[in-house]
Amino acid sequence: MNVRVLTDSTADLPQEIVDDLCIAVVPLHIYFGAEHFQDGHTITKDDFYRRLASPGQPFPRTSAPSVGEFEAAYRALGDGTDAVVSIHLSSKLSATHAAATAASATVRPQCHVEVVDSATASLGLGLLVVQAARMAREGATLHEIVRATLEAVPRTRFFGVLGTLEYLRRGGRIGMATALFGSLLNTKPLVGLRDGIAYPIERVRGRQRSLDRIIELAQGFGRPAHLAVGHTTDEAGMKALALRLADHFPCDRMLQAQCGATLGSYLGPGAFGVALIEAA
Repeated sequence: MNVRVLTDSTADLPQEIVDDLCIAVVPLHIYFGAEHFQDGHTITKDDFYRRLASPGQPFPRTSAPSVGEFEAAYRALGDGTDAVVSIHLSSKLSATHAAATAASATVRPQCHVEVVDSATASLGLGLLVVQAARMAREGATLHEIVRATLEAVPRTRFFGVLGTLEYLRRGGRIGMATALFGSLLNTKPLVGLRDGIAYPIERVRGRQRSLDRIIELAQGFGRPAHLAVGHTTDEAGMKALALRLADHFPCDRMLQAQCGATLGSYLGPGAFGVALIEAA
């Protein structure tokens, strides 16, 4: 490949896809008190969610990779490629994009790096990365991949149902008043990402209505070019979504994955949802 694709661990891509498409992944950092882990590298998803739900555990903190970590990743890729497309979670949610941008300036002329702000996270980011990596495998140029990714960003949607908004509140992503929005009358909060920021869509009563509402939202965007379903600790909810969406999008092209530690810190247990890229 003349062009390689790099992303961060919040893309939540299954390892088999990462390996098949030769995607490079720089992990974010997770802290439980003084304990430090690399998302997806030194802590498994199962171990993370077990800790997250354990009484007495400190609330996890997350931090972006350093500029030096990105420099090392770019230099390693530069030994065997002409250019790198570096696609990352929303710059409004993390310093990851800023660190990648700073590192990209230090590795020229060894490696030409173009950094793209996905304005989303998790499987929304993952779909953009997969699209870019498939283009790279097919021989697309750096300019073609960057242009296609930037054109797809405003057509990318990510939304789902949370067990509670408490994890978003404790992580500082929403305020107390918004968190109360999701706790009234034993309803489940339906949330999404818009312009790189998490926001509540509505309250939904009951699991079945939650599934119905997500399906309605997904189908409201028409037939997507790419679609993914994901979960934190509710694989059954994810599988139910996949089955319900099978007549809207082919199952054999539907990405299915568990969200990792970074996004899991804010989504919390019991979440499931959909990411899609609308057809142009």
